[in-house]
Amino acid sequence: MRTWLKRSRTCPTSFMCDRRNMANDRGFGEPLTMRERAHRQADQLIEWRRTLHRHPELAFEEYQTSDYIAEVLQRIPGMVVTRGLGTPTSVVGRLGGGQTGPHVALRADLDGLPIQESDQSEVQSEIPGRMHACGHDGHMAMVLGAAHVLAEDAANGRIRGRVTFLFQPAEEASDAEGKTGARYLIEAGLLDDVDAVLALHCDPENPVGTVRIHDGAAMANVDNFVARIMGRGGHAGYPDLALDPLWLMVPVLQAIHGIRARRLSPLNGAAISVCQVSGGTANNVIPPFVELAGTLRSFNDGTRETIIDELSRAIRVAETLGGKADLNIERGEPAVINSPAINAVLRSVVRDVTGRDSLDNGPFGMGGEDFGFMSRKAPAAMMFLGVASCHGEISSLHAPDFRLDEAALPYGTAILAEAALRLGGTQEA
Repeated sequence: MRTWLKRSRTCPTSFMCDRRNMANDRGFGEPLTMRERAHRQADQLIEWRRTLHRHPELAFEEYQTSDYIAEVLQRIPGMVVTRGLGTPTSVVGRLGGGQTGPHVALRADLDGLPIQESDQSEVQSEIPGRMHACGHDGHMAMVLGAAHVLAEDAANGRIRGRVTFLFQPAEEASDAEGKTGARYLIEAGLLDDVDAVLALHCDPENPVGTVRIHDGAAMANVDNFVARIMGRGGHAGYPDLALDPLWLMVPVLQAIHGIRARRLSPLNGAAISVCQVSGGTANNVIPPFVELAGTLRSFNDGTRETIIDELSRAIRVAETLGGKADLNIERGEPAVINSPAINAVLRSVVRDVTGRDSLDNGPFGMGGEDFGFMSRKAPAAMMFLGVASCHGEISSLHAPDFRLDEAALPYGTAILAEAALRLGGTQEA
């Protein structure tokens, strides 16, 4: 991507200290560990991440981003690069041609968000109103790093099967057909023969060196809704001649908020939120209708269907008072389901790379991720990688002040690459 200027490489002190310690600990002639190999790329990981951070693009618009990713991949010896599978901005890299071993895929997402970045970050987005506020720039850099490391292993004959690198557009938003990027890649057949697909997600609430892993449902089913409650408009001075939809809405809201408390088991994780109410045009006119919009979150499919059924029942409360109601449900991504077998490998890798056990304190939260579609298609696992500064600088996802401590990049690279090797099987050169 020729419009993106090459930036100078910067190496934080934490990287240099880590390198010195590893050099002192390792005996002469001993092969480098995966962690050491990843840390050798620290400068390059930072350069990739900063270049991508400066040039965020929204869902399905990641043309320069995909150009940049493709150029980096094409420089890797042995890498076969294909573009435009499923969507115009997808990029796929392939290593290894072995048909006897397992096929492992590593996935990164390309798109940024329509958020204006605050002035607190060391590296700033150069596109007004857009930023990588979910860490996708870091995801891309770490998968690129894993691709470089694994290419060395492929050249040395250590990869018995195949590794595919999926750079997926549009994780954050769907198109007019209601599809996100993951669905298009699946429809293009990219997971048809995959034995394991891995992804990581930046975790700005936990420090560098920590990794969260959870078996089973780790992120939520996401369904959005719009409900229209219809009465009969009229003059505000003569309410008896109208049927006020705002009055009809009050018991509807009570019924909606009662679903979680009284219609679901306390053991079932779920969230039901009304986030938008709109209606009316003037202070002396009773409107003919009001609209409610919100989101439904759940961890299992049974709860998902129960919430939708109960929401439909709650909306119809307006009809008992003489009004009418319509409900539209937009089904979004399914819950991310992590394979316990893959997670067992990841936990071992995390222990070896970071020197500590992974954190396993329940699901990652009620956020949604279209990696959920991939986890329904092939055995899959997504981990949460701590990216908060060790100095206590904690931020949030999708926030203008989202920050990523670049000391996390070699850890994510090493974990992804080592996990791909162990899941894919290796052979001695």
